[in-house]
Amino acid sequence: MSSSWERGAAAPPGVLPAPCASKVELRLSCRHLLDRDPLTKSDPSVVLLLQSQGQWVQVDRTEVVRSSLHPVFSKVFTLDYYFEEAQKLRFEIVAQKKMTRALLLKFGRNAGKSTITVIAEDISGNNGYVELSFRAQKLDDKDLFSKSDPFLELYRVNDDQSEQLVYRTEVVKNNLSPAWEPFKVTLSSLCSGQETRPLKCLVWDYDSRGKHDFIGEFSTTYEEMQKAFGEDQAQWDCVNAKYKQKKRHYKNSGVVILADLKFYRVYSFLDYIMGGCQIHFTVAIDFTASNGDPRNSCSLHYINPFQPNEYLQALVAVGEICQDYDSDKRFSALGFGARIPPKYEVSHDFAINFNPEDDECEGIQGVVEAYQNCLPRVQLYGPTNVAPIISKVARMAAAEEHTGEASQYYILLVLTDGVVTDMADTREAIVRASHLPMSIIIVGVGNADFTDMQTLDGDDGVLRSPRGEPALRDIVQFVPFRELKSASPAALAKCVLAEVPRQVVEYYSHKELPPRGISTHTHEACPQRLGQLGVQPVSVSSTLEVP
Repeated sequence: MSSSWERGAAAPPGVLPAPCASKVELRLSCRHLLDRDPLTKSDPSVVLLLQSQGQWVQVDRTEVVRSSLHPVFSKVFTLDYYFEEAQKLRFEIVAQKKMTRALLLKFGRNAGKSTITVIAEDISGNNGYVELSFRAQKLDDKDLFSKSDPFLELYRVNDDQSEQLVYRTEVVKNNLSPAWEPFKVTLSSLCSGQETRPLKCLVWDYDSRGKHDFIGEFSTTYEEMQKAFGEDQAQWDCVNAKYKQKKRHYKNSGVVILADLKFYRVYSFLDYIMGGCQIHFTVAIDFTASNGDPRNSCSLHYINPFQPNEYLQALVAVGEICQDYDSDKRFSALGFGARIPPKYEVSHDFAINFNPEDDECEGIQGVVEAYQNCLPRVQLYGPTNVAPIISKVARMAAAEEHTGEASQYYILLVLTDGVVTDMADTREAIVRASHLPMSIIIVGVGNADFTDMQTLDGDDGVLRSPRGEPALRDIVQFVPFRELKSASPAALAKCVLAEVPRQVVEYYSHKELPPRGISTHTHEACPQRLGQLGVQPVSVSSTLEVP
């Protein structure tokens, strides 16, 4: 059984997230679903669909809950929320944290009492996750001819005293002293970031018909878990209240032990920026002869008073975003592939303001003016060598690396009209730079064949130097300008800069450097990508629509 909804909160598939998106968690539960199975109850799951380019596309789905018409799904959908975009899921989530809607069959007929409930939570400020591992001893035996098949459910108690399923373990067959697999949950999922929030653990004996036998439960908090685990006393009596009332000398139905607890602080791009990390922006412009004579209107460097050329469009769109992350708003502006005064020798690394002692310009407008003043003073030549400029920025980044702080990250924007000539040297320079606080964005202008440039972008595999050394990180983003020619400057900047936040976080995570102002003792390990909860495949038996 699946359901289709309307409205909401996620970025389309294949579109990379913008730098500072907030995140929202969606939790689903249903009531009074129609029974589609003739011999048992339905085995429902929920499919999440997203509108992309006018089409509804499946993004994710919950696990299957066996034999239940009132399922509570443990799968949590984590979505990026963008204030500046109209994002359409099939949910109507505006300001409500909890929403329940009746379900209709595909052709508008009422589906009985079937409803679906969605709970949305802002999780932007809870950057961390917990890895927990539970085991139990001497659980009650609920089966006549074998031992119990126990599983554990962990619930969070909300402010309204409702209980929200956080995680459901696997079933351990025929075992009264099971050890369940470790699992990871975000701190926001576990306790909404509040360590004193009540938690409940329930232990059940699995039944294939869905009528699980209750073994017992206990209550705790994340704060209590941490303290007890630190004192090597992390165990709780698993109590069945009915047995406690009926049996005079009843103690428990077993003991549940917290075998392991690890907290991982996950820092975001915004954490580093708010900690004072500056983005140093350098632009490198291709002045090779293949661009055409700047005095000719067919040239890629032609200055049209009514329409900026592709170099200027890309420069301004990206630079105006980057300048907000640099307090002094001064940008290095370099050129390559031209003969420059006074001797008109070919240079692959020159300041376009012709001041070798200070190649920085005041703001993006200063870079634009330096570019326009530079054009009539240089002779476009060649070849297209970019390794020297990559190495120059890398030397600045290497000096920053030695500070041992997350204080300055370097972005190099290379604007070029063709495939680089010094490909081997460029690959070598990029691999070396992958160890430094640095990202490289290459924008291909014009209509050249940029196929070979895709090898520099590590999206299709790890980039290697000519000697076979792999890049530590994927730090290159290549974008052909012609594919975004009709896009708005904001869309261009979003596409070009999409990978930078991840690259910043990856670098400082690898170096185990927290944002400035945060002690390294406050985090236990560098961030890891959270493993996905297991999702079982399911056959869709009907489609339900929300009006």
